Amino acid sequence: MISATVVTLALLQSQSDAATKAFSGLIVEAPPTLRTWDAEEAQQGVAVDTDHFYVIGNRVIGKYDRRTGQRVARFESPANGPIIHMNGGMVRDGKLYCSHSNFPGVPMESSVEIFDTKTLDHIGSHSFGHAEGSLVWIDWHQNCWWVAFGHYNGRGGEPGMTNDRSTLVRMDSEFRRLGSYVFPREFISRWDGMTASGGFFGPDGLIYATGHHAPEIYVMRIPRAGSVLEAVRIIKSPVEGQGMALCSQTGEVFQMQRKERKIYVLKVF
Repeated sequence: MISATVVTLALLQSQSDAATKAFSGLIVEAPPTLRTWDAEEAQQGVAVDTDHFYVIGNRVIGKYDRRTGQRVARFESPANGPIIHMNGGMVRDGKLYCSHSNFPGVPMESSVEIFDTKTLDHIGSHSFGHAEGSLVWIDWHQNCWWVAFGHYNGRGGEPGMTNDRSTLVRMDSEFRRLGSYVFPREFISRWDGMTASGGFFGPDGLIYATGHHAPEIYVMRIPRAGSVLEAVRIIKSPVEGQGMALCSQTGEVFQMQRKERKIYVLKVF
């Protein structure tokens, strides 16, 4: 008799083999770097609006002037508080929406934590509880929230769940689920067992996402049919993974370089 464990391991190996299929599409050179800013909070993600950029760490946010790179405000949650692991962020109508999870705790718990961009006061929270994974980034596009939930093959992952279970979920303005998509396997295979750590919708309507380590930006399209996002191209980046954000006014992309504690501003569009 074949045990359930053997069957499960065989299934996971089959999924892993499929995920290693090489991307054979377009890979383009890195865009120009317009400027870099030092930011001690550069640990997880970044968000941007007209006048400022917001650098996100696990329990901290630094607000920086876009003209000078000087920090003008800071939020820090106590070590024993409810905020554990913030990831990406985006600004909408004067509010900073930060993805948050209990990473590396399991079972995974996720929420959106909301801050006033003027003061960095924490002004709201939306809990997903035990959701579809660990909330890694969030964006607003075509009057809907797009919420990315990640899975991991190692630390922070749940038993029997590999990173190909990472999901991009479309939600209405009240965070009610409307549908979801999975990421292309040829991109997942480049993520080192991690997930799509940052992302946004570009002005062209395509999805731009980063992994956790590779200096690459993954470009995807909502499919006309089916459940898998369409792999469009890979853009090389001077930055190794993690959080990024789009300035809708200028088209500049802000990407976080964790090992240098810097924010890179790139001319992608």
